[in-house]
Amino acid sequence: MDMTRSAVPHPATARAQAHALGEVLRRELDWLAAAIDLRFRLYFESKGADVLEQLPPPAVAPASTYGAMLTALEAGPEERLLLALALAPLVAPQSLDAFLIKNQTTDRGFAEFGGVTAANRAGFLPTGETALFLLAGNDLGARLEALALLEPGQPVFARGPLRLGPAAAGGPPWSGALSFASAELRKLAGSGEAEAAEVEPAQELAARRVTTDLDWQDLVLAPDTLDAVEEIKAWAEHQRTLLEDWKLGRRLRPGYRALFYGPSGTGKTLAAALLGKSLGLEVHRVDLSDVLSRDSGEIERTLAQVFDEAKRRNWILFFDEADAVFGRRTAIAEAHDRYANAQVSYLLQRIEDYPGIAILATNLKSAIDEAFARRFQALVHFAPPDAELRLRLWRDILGERVKVAPDVDQAKLAADYELTGGQIVNVVRHACLRAVRQEDKRVRAADLVDGIRRELRGSGQTD
Repeated sequence: MDMTRSAVPHPATARAQAHALGEVLRRELDWLAAAIDLRFRLYFESKGADVLEQLPPPAVAPASTYGAMLTALEAGPEERLLLALALAPLVAPQSLDAFLIKNQTTDRGFAEFGGVTAANRAGFLPTGETALFLLAGNDLGARLEALALLEPGQPVFARGPLRLGPAAAGGPPWSGALSFASAELRKLAGSGEAEAAEVEPAQELAARRVTTDLDWQDLVLAPDTLDAVEEIKAWAEHQRTLLEDWKLGRRLRPGYRALFYGPSGTGKTLAAALLGKSLGLEVHRVDLSDVLSRDSGEIERTLAQVFDEAKRRNWILFFDEADAVFGRRTAIAEAHDRYANAQVSYLLQRIEDYPGIAILATNLKSAIDEAFARRFQALVHFAPPDAELRLRLWRDILGERVKVAPDVDQAKLAADYELTGGQIVNVVRHACLRAVRQEDKRVRAADLVDGIRRELRGSGQTD
């Protein structure tokens, strides 16, 4: 559905919209409660009738916010039941209490009901398994048919408010929690939270969006490196032509996997950000050193959340600090090593299966072995810039608005000091902070050289 920005409505309008939505949802949840009651009766009587044939959903005015959402998502009765089930914990948690009954034979909950419970919360939270039970009961054929409704490409997931969380440890993919994005509910209620639906998932994930104010022409790279980055861009623009029209899908996998390697400050992150900007795709960075330092049971769940959300929203994934991956590719000598390598293998498998663009970045060329390299379509070397590129960087970063004293010789600075683009940015920042405190506001050669010396000392280099 449309996630574009909207103005915050007048409080009176918002109240009226919220009350109107409340009435619509009351009817939806009454219908859900009746469907749950009917499914339970049919199930315990060993009958396999279709609940939706006996209980069609209530009418919803197309002009209402909820009705407009249903229309945009082309939601049928099955999708509406999923939406109502996911909404229940947010607005009427008591309507799911029936799922908390215990099986007298096993003295625990019914496995077929699915569901999870949260710490410090007494209510029942539905999962994909709960949805399958509600839709199909014990009819195996109907359950298999209903699985298609839980695919991430379905409009209610891909463009709508539904979320299916990561699977329980060892469980099937549909054992994850089924939820309704709370930000989208606020938007429907007229609270002016339209933008929150865009950022909410990323805030909950181990991923942060990467943006830049620069443009493609600001990417200063060696020709071979720039050509390799442009090849990734070309793949994103023409993937469908290659795979479908040219029938290369028989041989090529969807998606593109690239490894960016080279020293810090050479443009790896900027290149990823500009790829996203030029393609109109969001770029989200995952710090692998942080993810792989978590508790062992949390690593796969964290990565699954990232990949599932990225696939749903077609993000470019940028995995920073990939040295953490290479550091774990060690000989398997003990149980801990085996587990560490299992997590790395899981990560690499998800990267290989990802249908979008996935980029890993590392500073360590020496850690790249042949077996690892074969997993990527491109290994892109971000080398430190030569004198010609350094001069372009000095000129681009200082720009036309910075006042430069006559004693500044940018060509000499470029020739004499082997700096990366990131280091030049730091030097210019240092010199400009000095200049702005001077009466004439000019950047002087001495300030630039002082900044260079500080930068080289900080990086362990000498001038």
